[in-house]
Amino acid sequence: MDRIGYAVFTDKSIWLLGKNQYTSNVESGSTRTEIKHWVELFFGVRVIAMNSHRLRGKARRMGRIMGQTMHYSRMIITLQPGYSIPPLRKKRT
Repeated sequence: MDRIGYAVFTDKSIWLLGKNQYTSNVESGSTRTEIKHWVELFFGVRVIAMNSHRLRGKARRMGRIMGQTMHYSRMIITLQPGYSIPPLRKKRT
């Protein structure tokens, strides 16, 4: 489960929730079959399709040296009708 980063909440990803599609960032080296296996095992859902695209890291300056953040991939996971992933909520104290 280490390769799945976190859920992404943008305008497009919120719109896709209505189509039973969930968006999350994953590590660049992970494969679709790995991600599909972990999502089905961890959340107990059935995945019917997965779309992915690679996002470049952003340029960052540290003093005189120009650096770059890590590249990562974003997966859009489509679930079978009737399945859903529960929202992650912070525990209130």
